[in-house]
Amino acid sequence: MKVYLVMTSEIIHNAHIKLINKAAEMGELTVGVYTNQVLESLGRVPIMSESDRMAIFSSIKGVSNVVLQDEAGYEKNLRMLKPDIVIRGDNKSTRLEKERQIIMDVLAEWGGQLVEVPYTKGLPADEAIRNISMQGYLPEVRRRKLNYYLKNRPLVRIIEAHNGLTGLIAEKTSVDVNGQARSFDGMWISSLCDSTAKGKPDIELVDHSSRLQTIQEIMDVTTKPIILDGDSGGLIEHFVHNLKSIERSGVSAIIIEDKIGLKQNSLIVDSGQNQDSIENFAEKIRQGKKATMSRDFSIIARIESLILGNGLEDAVERAKAYINAGADGIMIHSNKKAPDEVFAFCDEYVKFGGKIPLVAVPTTYNTVTEEELVKRGVRVVIHANHLLRSAFPAMKKTAEAILQHGRSLEADEMCMSIKEILTLIPG
Repeated sequence: MKVYLVMTSEIIHNAHIKLINKAAEMGELTVGVYTNQVLESLGRVPIMSESDRMAIFSSIKGVSNVVLQDEAGYEKNLRMLKPDIVIRGDNKSTRLEKERQIIMDVLAEWGGQLVEVPYTKGLPADEAIRNISMQGYLPEVRRRKLNYYLKNRPLVRIIEAHNGLTGLIAEKTSVDVNGQARSFDGMWISSLCDSTAKGKPDIELVDHSSRLQTIQEIMDVTTKPIILDGDSGGLIEHFVHNLKSIERSGVSAIIIEDKIGLKQNSLIVDSGQNQDSIENFAEKIRQGKKATMSRDFSIIARIESLILGNGLEDAVERAKAYINAGADGIMIHSNKKAPDEVFAFCDEYVKFGGKIPLVAVPTTYNTVTEEELVKRGVRVVIHANHLLRSAFPAMKKTAEAILQHGRSLEADEMCMSIKEILTLIPG
C-alpha cells in the first residue's frame, strides 16, 4: 500500500511523530512538503528552506520518500504518485473543505481512500510559531523578512500607514483570492500622509523627531517591515546623521528622492522643483551605505526625471549611476495618468537592473494592475496614500451628518460599533 501525507509545519512535535508512525504502519509512506511559495500563498512566512524541511522529514523513521508539493491542492502530486491512502487532518475551513473534495474525487479514479485524523490544537509548536511571529517586533527580523521577500517573491505589496491604527490595518487585512490568501507585505510611512495627519503641509515641515515618533507608534503594534519616505534626505551630512536614528528606530528601508531645494509634493504639476546632480546624489547614497550598521537595511533611490520632464534617457542614466553607488533598489516615479512612461523605463531597466529591485508607486496611473507591473519587471508596488485619502472623506461625512441632524443617530451607519472598536485593538 502506498500512503501519502502532506506536512505543512516547520516545527515537529510529538503529535506529528505519532501521525507519521500511524501513516507508516499503513504502508510505504511518502511525505509531501509544501514549497516556500505555496506556504506564502497560504499566508505563512517560511522560517527554513525547502531542502532543510525535506531533510528533516527524510530523517524520521518510517518515512520512505519525501517530495515537494508546489500547489496548495493535492491533485498534481496525487496523479503523479497514485497513492492508495491519503492521510489528512480533519480541521475545517472553506479552503480545506474544497481541498478535501478534490482529494476524494481524484482518489476515486483508482479506488484510493482518504483517511482523516483528529486535528490536535494548542500544542507547543503552535505557541512556538506564535513566538516566532511575535519576533517580527524586532528590527532585524523585519529587515531580514523584507530581504527575503525581495529575493523570493515576484511581488512585494506595500500600503501606506500613518499611525498605529492604520499600521494594524496594514498588518491584519487579508482577503481570499481564488483560494489563496492575499495580504500586504509591509508598510510605507509617507511624508505626505504623516504631514497631513498632523495637519501640516508636505514641505518637510514635520521635524525628524516627530517622524520618529510616528514610526515608533506603528512599530509598537505591528511586525511587518517598514519602508520610510525620506524625502530628499537633506544635505549629505544631515542624511548620514539622521540615518543612524532611523536605522535604530526599526525601519527596514528608506527611499530618498533626487531633488533639491524646498520640498514640494511630486504629484503637483509644475512644482518648480530642481533635480539634484547625478554626482551629488550618488555620493549621498555612498555615504548613507557607509553610515548604516545593519547589512539588511536598504537605501532605495527614487528617480524624479519623469516628474520633472527630464526624460527617459536621464532616468536611465541616473538609475545606472545610483546602482553603481550602492543603491539597494530603484524607484521610478510618474505623475501621468497613463503608465506609458513608467513602462518605457521598465523596459530599459530590465536590461541592466539585474537583481536590484524596481519599485513603482501607481497613484496616478492606477488603472494598471500589480500583475502588469510585475510583468514589466517591477518587484515592489507601493499603494502610497490610500488609507489617509479614504479616511478623510468618511470622517468629514460623519461630522457633516451630526451637524445636519443635531444628533449622531444618522451617522451610526457610517461607524463601527463601540464593541468592534474595543475588540479591534489587541489587549
